[in-house]
Amino acid sequence: MGAHSWAGLSESALARVRGILDSTGLGAVVLTTPGAVSWATRGLNVPIDRAAGVDTIWVVINGDSACLITTEVEAPRLREEYLAAHPSIDLVAVPWWDSAAFVAAATERSGVAVGEIATDGHPDFWHDLTRSLVAARLRLDDHEISTLRTLGHDAACAVEDALRMWTPGESDFEVAARIAANTERLGAQAPVLLVGGDDRFAKFRHPVAVGASMTNRVMAVLVASRGGQHVALTRYVQVAPDPDFAAQLEAVQSIHQATLSACTPGATTGEVLTAMADAYAHHGHPGAWSEHYQGGPIGYAQREFEIAPSQTDSPWWHTQLPQGCAVAWNPSLGGGAKDEDTYLMAPGHLELITKGGDWPVTDQELQRPMPLVVGQ
Repeated sequence: MGAHSWAGLSESALARVRGILDSTGLGAVVLTTPGAVSWATRGLNVPIDRAAGVDTIWVVINGDSACLITTEVEAPRLREEYLAAHPSIDLVAVPWWDSAAFVAAATERSGVAVGEIATDGHPDFWHDLTRSLVAARLRLDDHEISTLRTLGHDAACAVEDALRMWTPGESDFEVAARIAANTERLGAQAPVLLVGGDDRFAKFRHPVAVGASMTNRVMAVLVASRGGQHVALTRYVQVAPDPDFAAQLEAVQSIHQATLSACTPGATTGEVLTAMADAYAHHGHPGAWSEHYQGGPIGYAQREFEIAPSQTDSPWWHTQLPQGCAVAWNPSLGGGAKDEDTYLMAPGHLELITKGGDWPVTDQELQRPMPLVVGQ
């Protein structure tokens, strides 16, 4: 991404942040986490350290203006490749080794008293608005929806193309390497990439690649990220259909269908999770949701938040899922069956975001991917 393709700061994000400031009576917000910075800057912060919890770019937003703070290392690149086409955006550079300089610059540029500055969890500022900020970014704007669709298609193709090339006996390392290469080739990253075969994914919910040969069936799980946005999906490829696994997968897909059917604009997280738990019980697996993560809203994190159907006291339980929210639920059962994709809560329907090419699907109303049989 260069200056020719960067869209500039997100006006919708800035407006929502200012709405939070108005409602709380605070004067400024300093965004420091990768997800929040990506949201406000439309992915300006291409990660340097992909595991970092604090970004190399901070965004200071008050009622009238927004300012970027970064290190003297990153500033020349940002100015030449991004900000040249956006000269009105203020960028402050501080020494890379002086974390206090970041705080001092943010405090100065906030234009308000230190006690009126909020943040997304950084310990050097007084007020933590993390939950409000995450809730505010659940509803994607038109630009975000467009880029998420492209990412979803690219991520699905990255997995599906790699699995189509699988030959029985190939190792999980080799398949994982193809998926990773396909993902990186499209300018995306893979913060979560799991590949397991045969009995390993039947025994372990997270079959990380270990170099094992896979002869009968392969499961691949990918969370892909680009521009700070995330999508998630799971796919299978197999030598031949297996009736027992097919029955298990059909049950999981029905649980997923019930969960997705509850995802109507305005529904709360608690209502969706209750529908999911009821579906597990209806299909003869009461409480099986406790055996693995179940997913949730997805966007500027691999899940914006994730709670269990039993956590009715969580502040996220009553959070309403708005139109324009992306969700990635992933119900599963012991034995290896899991159903996972990213959907957008679009007006009047759910839109499958992680849709690649010619992959076998069910004939249900919400078509779900089926295992690809080698050679078909």
